[in-house]
Amino acid sequence: MVTFSLWDTLARLLLALACGAVIGLNRDLHRKSAGFRTFGLVSVGSAVVALAITQVSPDVNAVSRVIQGVLTGIGFLGAGVILHQPTSSRVTGLTTAAAVWLTAGLGVACGLGEFPLALAGLAVALVILIIGRPIELFLEKLFPVKHGKRPGGADDPNDSDG
Repeated sequence: MVTFSLWDTLARLLLALACGAVIGLNRDLHRKSAGFRTFGLVSVGSAVVALAITQVSPDVNAVSRVIQGVLTGIGFLGAGVILHQPTSSRVTGLTTAAAVWLTAGLGVACGLGEFPLALAGLAVALVILIIGRPIELFLEKLFPVKHGKRPGGADDPNDSDG
């Protein structure tokens, strides 16, 4: 059983908040359904759970099970931001859902005191969120694909049955 000082606990929670808030700010700037507050809360909540279990149980297996539970539960929260657009056969919200899940992992890392891991994870996540879309657009120009359209499908103008 480990007991953290108030300042150590506060530092872990504030770094978790910063990680979640930065990713949430990116999502807000892109006008996504989950933003600054949601991501901040997910990250801080995950950090609180990680802090709580490490202070209650010295058993590594117990800590592992709690982390698994957090990440599974957050997966359900992320599923709430995924929407299927029936008119276009497109799915939206996958990046935001993945970011929610990642933010929980960053919060867990902060709660466990793994600050370098949390900061490195945040940096890599921001690279993906900031330059990922321009890279996708560039690749789509190189390798054109019609999203949501299958040859011979109902939306194929060459299909004589439609």
